[in-house]
Amino acid sequence: MALDPQAKWVLDIAEEKGMPPLDELTPAESKAAYEERALTLTFKDVDIGKTVDVDIPGPLGDIPIRIYHPVGMTAPLPVLVYYHGGGWVIGSRNTHDSLCRLIANSGPFVVVSVDYRMGPEAPFPAAVQDSVAAFNWTVDNIAKYNGDPNKIAVGGDSAGGNLSAVVSLMAREAKTYLPKFQWLIYPATQMEMTTPSHEKFSEGYFLTRSLMEYFQRHYLQREEDKKDWRASPILADSLAGLPPALIQTAGFDPLQDEAIAYANRMNEEGSEARHTHYEGMLHGFINLGGVIDKATDCVNEGVVALRDAFSR
Repeated sequence: MALDPQAKWVLDIAEEKGMPPLDELTPAESKAAYEERALTLTFKDVDIGKTVDVDIPGPLGDIPIRIYHPVGMTAPLPVLVYYHGGGWVIGSRNTHDSLCRLIANSGPFVVVSVDYRMGPEAPFPAAVQDSVAAFNWTVDNIAKYNGDPNKIAVGGDSAGGNLSAVVSLMAREAKTYLPKFQWLIYPATQMEMTTPSHEKFSEGYFLTRSLMEYFQRHYLQREEDKKDWRASPILADSLAGLPPALIQTAGFDPLQDEAIAYANRMNEEGSEARHTHYEGMLHGFINLGGVIDKATDCVNEGVVALRDAFSR
């Protein structure tokens, strides 16, 4: 297995430009740096029918969301509630704006992008609480925005994949509206970094062990939080009775083993999970569509899986 040349270019250009690793910056600096880098490398010039920015009520105050209506929308459409990646510390609805536009148009779907609260200002479990609140708000209100309230799925990348899985688990526990599908893009499922892929890819491929420790330090409040299934969903007592899932992983990503383990447990316990693997890719590649062609393939695969789930 070799690193994809386009993925290698992303690493090389960061080194050539002397970009400091995010974990060497303060949280405020890393947030700003990631905003700039994401907007430079993401999908370019993606049209959209309409976006609506709304502040919705949450347990800790208002939660900013962005609702996307695809180009040519004429009727109520299925809905994807999307949670952005960024280690529960960086990222925003702006860093993932082009990606959400592309998903909305490709579906076509209504996409609800959630700007959940993050560390260090709002540590765990604030992101979980906001994510659940945003999903429940969508169930109750999306019909007003031309979304189909009977066809709502969750999805996200990395930390957003983690939150999507946790939202699904919490909906099952509460016996409330269960998402129709989970699109989990290289999700974090286990805070204890002990898998072989964590050892093999701990350095050199953007998501280093040092960066993961930095994210955990600014997200979690105490060491025992790592054992809370709301932070490590693979530690839930049961993964039965969950919505079907597509779980996508990347070949040079330390999170791949825990994501595969989550898919395996879902299937072993009676839920349905399909796992696909992008061998030459780095963690974070789906939001690098301006420079990595495989990002489009990853989006298209997720969109097809969502369509199939909504048609059932």
